[in-house]
Order: sequence, then C-alpha cells, then structure tokens
Amino acid sequence: MNKLLATLIAGFFASSAMAQAPAAAPAAPAAPAVVKAEAKADKAVAAAVKSEAKVDAKADAKVEKAVAKSADKKAEAKADAAETKAKAVAKAGKADAEDKTKAVAKAEKTSAKADEKEGKAVVKADAKADVVKINAAADKAVAKTETTAVKAEAKADVKAATTK
Repeated sequence: MNKLLATLIAGFFASSAMAQAPAAAPAAPAAPAVVKAEAKADKAVAAAVKSEAKVDAKADAKVEKAVAKSADKKAEAKADAAETKAKAVAKAGKADAEDKTKAVAKAEKTSAKADEKEGKAVVKADAKADVVKINAAADKAVAKTETTAVKAEAKADVKAATTK
C-alpha cells in the first residue's frame, strides 16, 4: 500500500511539474495543438502510472499470499513428520524385549523416511513461493517498461505538436 501511495504521489508531482513547465516560459503563447497534446500526454502518463501501481500492488499481494502458503505447508510437513516419528517411537517402546532391536531399527527407518518427506515438502513449498516471486518481479518490470514507453510516447507527441 505504501508503494501505491508513493507512486501516486510521485505521479501527481510529475504531472504538476509538467503542467507548470510551459507556464515558466511565457515568451510565446502555446498553440492550441500543443496545449491539447500536453493535456493528452498528462492524462496518458497518469493512467500509465496508475496502472503500474495497480500491477505492483497485485504482484506484492500474490507474493505475500505465496509466502504465507509456503510457511503453512512447511509447518504442516514438520508436524506430520513429528507425528510419524512419535508414533514409530511409541510403537518401538511397546515392543517385546525380543523384538526391541528390530522395532527400534524400524522406528529409525520410519523417522528417516518422515524426515525425507518433510524435506521434499519444504523444498517444493519454497520453490513454489520463489516462482511466484519471480513472476511478480517480471510483472512489475513489464509494467514499469510500459509506463516508460507511455512517457516517451507522450513526450514525442508534445514535441511533434510544437513543430506544427
């Protein structure tokens, strides 16, 4: 939300600075085509900045959601592994004296498998969160590029209008 607010404020100041630039040089009155081009450019830039802020906010929300989901999955995997280990140890503890060694070995094997399963779940959860982070960064970069293109296009349109 802070990024969105900062972007909107920056866009406002940029728009107001562009709007004040012709007023600073009253040497020649601006042609109607130039005024119209500047107004159109300001409107396009403001829309592009707003769109970029919206994309940034959505991307950040997706990342937060993915990180939270990843943390939940990791916690669930850890709890499942702990439960499996506890059951295996309890079962080994109930075994007869003759079967104790065999039961303890089986419990250790079960614990190792539970650790492996937990490790895989953690890696998968982290990988999914990383993919979402990468996609969000790409979305932000695309939005920034589009905004830059709109700004350049607007500047070119105003420049073309001054030469008419």
